[in-house]
Amino acid sequence: MKRWRIAGINFDHFHMGDLLRQAFEHPDVEIVGISDEQPARMLEAARNFGLGPDRVFTDHRACLEKTSPDLVILCPAAAKHGEWVSKVAPFDVHLLVEKPFAGSLAEADSMVETMRRTERQLMINWPLAWQPGFLTTKRLVDEFVIGDVVNVYYYGGNRGPLWHGSDKHEKTAAQVQAEKPDSWFYKSAHGGGSLVDYLGYGTTLGTWLQGGRKPVEVTAVIDEPPGLEVDEHSIVVARYPQGLSKFETRWGTFSDPWTQQPQPKTGFVVTGTEGTISSYDYEGWITVQTRKFPACREIKCDPVKAPMQNPIQNFLHCLETGEPISGPVSVEISRIGQQIVDTAYRSAKEKRTVKLLG
Repeated sequence: MKRWRIAGINFDHFHMGDLLRQAFEHPDVEIVGISDEQPARMLEAARNFGLGPDRVFTDHRACLEKTSPDLVILCPAAAKHGEWVSKVAPFDVHLLVEKPFAGSLAEADSMVETMRRTERQLMINWPLAWQPGFLTTKRLVDEFVIGDVVNVYYYGGNRGPLWHGSDKHEKTAAQVQAEKPDSWFYKSAHGGGSLVDYLGYGTTLGTWLQGGRKPVEVTAVIDEPPGLEVDEHSIVVARYPQGLSKFETRWGTFSDPWTQQPQPKTGFVVTGTEGTISSYDYEGWITVQTRKFPACREIKCDPVKAPMQNPIQNFLHCLETGEPISGPVSVEISRIGQQIVDTAYRSAKEKRTVKLLG
């Protein structure tokens, strides 16, 4: 089996640590380099994965030229995804871009076109796409256990993006407050705000649950926190031909769902013509009710097997076998999710219902 050379470039998003760990733990991967313009942001990764000075760069060009990776992980600010894809794509590499797809639909389309010209593959990673509960829910939906999907309800978020560093390392409240003024997460021009950061989870994974259906129109409301230029809470209603779906994002949940589920719980509730499924993040079971068995039943989540355990594993499997990238991490499904995000953003700014853009 091929030994894959992977580099991580741009550490704007703390998920870089999670993705590099998945690469580090893959038996057929070598992390050949990391790059960021701010050396301090790479210290933890260099230490965690035993990367010497010859594999740590502040210039992405030097990193790419000297290490010759097969695949690059990109974690820039949301509104910089297109810029960084354009910078890295000419080096003949496959790209794994951390969520969201982009800061706008136009940017997402430019990324797809850039990669089309290189004839290399592009995957958009949505971390929840690999969770056992979500994958079990998708299996039951595909098996028509709850009939035809009518509504998807999503609630997603955490205490806020600055509470967590690499590998989910927790920061203090004082650190969070100190970082807010300079963080891209809180700058509108960089794609900040809970809507842009988290709505794509619900709209993209929800699109997959609905078999690729698109809504007709979208209505969104966001909060307006004093002293901030971006939202920390959004509620979005999408009208489909078959019914309404709701997607809610929140920075400021009482606790982080991967340590202790807050109330309300984060995750998905899916209703169909013949039943319902609730699937909450990081729980080991989902809850199902059907017309035949109307009492809610807890069903243990399916064990997740290769190549569906994480994006690095799945991407390399697709590259080795020639299987197409599919599901919410594909550009096709992710683009629909981005359409809904763009429409919601306009709806919130204009304070009106907007027909689906793009």
